[in-house]
Amino acid sequence: MVWHLPHIRALAAHFGGPVTLLAKPRSAADQIFAAEDTVADVLWLDRNPERRRGAHDGASGLLRLVAALRRGRFRRVVLLHHSRTLAMACLAAGIPERYGYGAPLQRPFLNRPPSLSSSALRLHPFEQAGAWLEAAGIPLAEAEPCLPVAETARQLVRARLGSRPFAVLGIGSSEPYKQWGAERFAALAAGLARAGSPRLVLVGGPAERRLAAEIAARAEGTGADLLDALGWRLGEVAALCAEAAFYVGNDTGVMNLAAAVGTRTYGLFGAVPPFGHASQIVAVLPPDGRLDKAGGMARITPEAVLGVIAVEQRFPEKTHAT
Repeated sequence: MVWHLPHIRALAAHFGGPVTLLAKPRSAADQIFAAEDTVADVLWLDRNPERRRGAHDGASGLLRLVAALRRGRFRRVVLLHHSRTLAMACLAAGIPERYGYGAPLQRPFLNRPPSLSSSALRLHPFEQAGAWLEAAGIPLAEAEPCLPVAETARQLVRARLGSRPFAVLGIGSSEPYKQWGAERFAALAAGLARAGSPRLVLVGGPAERRLAAEIAARAEGTGADLLDALGWRLGEVAALCAEAAFYVGNDTGVMNLAAAVGTRTYGLFGAVPPFGHASQIVAVLPPDGRLDKAGGMARITPEAVLGVIAVEQRFPEKTHAT
């Protein structure tokens, strides 16, 4: 979702006011954009959630979605998506101006140009949105997301962690093939401690608690100072990243969030190539440059990651007792 901030701002500027986002609850768009002036409200789209039936799934769910859109009394909608169902719901809700990508099954329910070409519909979602704005003649003032963070959220982080500097270790991963693993994270934490890095805050979801415990156990006695921010709300994680000296971790949405709040971000890319949409992301790849889902992450060594970080961070000299 944070990828789309430049597009959201462009639409708000073009149409003359803040927008209401239609987003899935797992995006935490209300938290991410809490300090964003161009976002007036978030309307939840509860479709296809994990392990349950969503409120907007099926025929009855579609009717509930239509009713919610009607209550909003929206004058126009811009669907930065190819969904036929959403376009159908917007038509049924009586929204007068309906823009969208114009995928073949979506196009009959839209009534405003432009439509993306078949080749543009195969682009990365970030590039799709940019291509549509260009075709619509809507200027895109920003090349990458730059997310504001509320001062109150920053103060909450300081209250929880204190005033000492810290860096963030992003250990979460939605896919196993993007997971670097406890052994390598622990070795990196130990290496960072020896180099004079500030303390490290582990970030991930509740599912990463066992992984975090293993990292802490492996790093015990190395001098690594590890803190736990697992399960924090995404808005709090954004503030945490904004206050951090740097971020290093797996290729995840939180990695993109860290870059969007302006923090130097070292992303571990062993399975899939980096997209290259954020100037703050430094991509760390396997030494041979070969990416694969079977063993790409394992070929990224802690020493290589530490070397990339140390070149930029210029850690203070640390005196070790002998």
